[in-house]
Formats: sequence, C-alpha cells, structure tokens
Amino acid sequence: MRAMILQQQRQPLQLADVPLPEPAAHEIQIRVTACGICRTDLHVVDGDLTEPKLPLIPGHQIIGHITRLGAEVSGFELGERVGVPWLGGSCGHCWYCQQQRENLCDAARYTGYQINGGFAEFTVADANYCFAIPDDYDDLQAAPLLCAGLIGYRAYKLVANCQRIGLYGFGAAAHLLIQVARHHNQLVYAFTRSGDREAQDFARSLGAIWAGDSNQRAPAELDGAIIFAPAGELVPEALRAVRKGGRVVCAGIHMSDIPGFPYEILWGEREICSVANLTRRDGEEFLPLAASIPIETSTVHYPLEQANQALDDLRMGRFTGAAVLVI
Repeated sequence: MRAMILQQQRQPLQLADVPLPEPAAHEIQIRVTACGICRTDLHVVDGDLTEPKLPLIPGHQIIGHITRLGAEVSGFELGERVGVPWLGGSCGHCWYCQQQRENLCDAARYTGYQINGGFAEFTVADANYCFAIPDDYDDLQAAPLLCAGLIGYRAYKLVANCQRIGLYGFGAAAHLLIQVARHHNQLVYAFTRSGDREAQDFARSLGAIWAGDSNQRAPAELDGAIIFAPAGELVPEALRAVRKGGRVVCAGIHMSDIPGFPYEILWGEREICSVANLTRRDGEEFLPLAASIPIETSTVHYPLEQANQALDDLRMGRFTGAAVLVI
C-alpha cells in the first residue's frame, strides 16, 4: 500500500510503498477513505511531542471500511464504515480505566503517534476504540469529528453551563463546537490570530456574536473560555476576559509556556484546567449529537501525496475549517 511516512521529526513525510498491516486478534483492518489533519499531527511532525514511534504513519481522524476482522473481534462486520480516533488503546485495569477515564491511563497508546495511523491506504486499529459513524455524514465530512470534534466536545463539556463562551483559536475544533454552543443558545465570542479577517468572518458566519484578535477584549465579560491555540500567552488573556468564578480550559495536547501573570487575574475563584485526549464515552455522546444538530463540517481536501502541503497550510493558517486527506 501507499503511505506517507515520518522517518525523522522536523523532516517532511515521505511517500512510500509498504506492506499491508495485518490485524491482531483484537484488531480490525481498515481500507482508509479519508483522514483528517489535526494540529496534533503538526506537533508530532514538528517535534513538540517527543515520543513517537519511528518510522511512523501519522493521522488519527480516520474514516474507512473494514476489510478484515481479528479472531477476537465482535460487534463489527466486514464492509462496515468505522472511525478511528486519537486514543488507540489503554491498559483497561488501572484506576483511570476503571473510572472510564482511560484518557488519563499511563499506558495509553495513541493513533498516529505510537500506533501507525491513517495517512495510508490501509490501517489496523483496536476494535474496542473504534466508532460507528452516523450515516448523515460522508467520509470527508465525518473525518474532523474524530478529533477536532471529540476532544473539542470534551473541552466544551467543561463550559457547558456558561452563557458567554470565548473560543481562542478559531480552527477545526472551534468551527465545530460553536455549532454545539449555538444549538444550546449560548453566546460565542471568537478570538483569532491578529488580523485574521477571514477566520473572523468565518466565525461570524457560524453565529459568533463577536470576533476579533486574541489580544483584544470582548465587549462583555465571559463566563468561560476554551483555548484551542497552542499559545501559552493566551492563558492570561483569557483569565482577564472571564468574570469571577469563570473557567479557562486549555484544550490542546501541547502548549507553549504560560508566562507569569498577576494573582489578581486568577483571584475571584477563576479556574484554569486542561483537557487530555478523549474517552470512548465522549465518542458515544458526541457523534449522535453531531448528527442530531446537525453539525456541518467545513473541509479542505488534499490527495494523500500532498500531506506535507496540507500540514504546512495548517501550520501557516492558510485555510478555515479542517483539512482532510482523500485516500
């Protein structure tokens, strides 16, 4: 099969012919039709996440059809369409796993990081961590739901009781989560890179009540904020924007260092918290919700061999919405 391979971090991916992966007893083999491109993929390629399996096939927003079933797999059928997310496995017996918080398992393994992912024509995945995909979505529309949607939803649940929500970094996750917030009649304020009028117009088109630069103040105090951008300097900005008792959620897997800030902007029972990965329960909750709203995904498409161009376009903020590789 063809695959885009990361041989060394901070180097471009290489197109190569590699053997088809064989499923273990608990795995399914999948013919990949689409794979979303996520900022986490950038963090892996750029060396911000330092423990990848190398050589590696990146990609963790995978949509495809089952071509083989491992001997111990049940609940799936040949030809069925499935989605493969970032969380690819966990130990199943530690305290976190027993509490259905497998996202925090110390032995968790991740698709497109320790497990070969979806920048390829085929992949294998642990069947216990795969999801059925709602029929309402075609493959390209569905791909961003697997990470931008799922991890974004986990972050959203921490501000679900807020009336005024700030979204810092209006990319793949924010463009999905604003639709959940508007469905619940919440007011959304969008913060973008300085001068990014395209992203601000995009946010307004999706229902943002206000959109501006990340260093600007919103015209009203926020009840909560989610930071999707990997920029630690946004934490003090968001703290200044939320009211007393407000919450700032850091939703990225990687963030630059948070600079020092005066205690007075944290005081007043403001909170800072983070979101790590996703759980299977998040998928069971979010995917039916996405179909019922319905959430519309805005996607930019690239062929497999243009994965490096897609990653660079994401790095430089050259598109709105989410990028998807068409396999």
